[in-house]
Amino acid sequence: MSTVVIKEDAHKLIDQLPSTATWDDLMYEIYVREAIEKGIEDSKSGRTKDVSVIRTKYGLSE
Repeated sequence: MSTVVIKEDAHKLIDQLPSTATWDDLMYEIYVREAIEKGIEDSKSGRTKDVSVIRTKYGLSE
């Protein structure tokens, strides 16, 4: 992603926050956005596991 696109997305994110938003609110939104983008990238690249495999690993029933 280019720097220009990141700056534009950052401006949009900030504009969506309420006027009472704190630095912590902004950092949380950035963190969530980054986590979602990384998850989508992992999914597109095939770096995922079926939920049943994870449930079995941690002893959770379906």
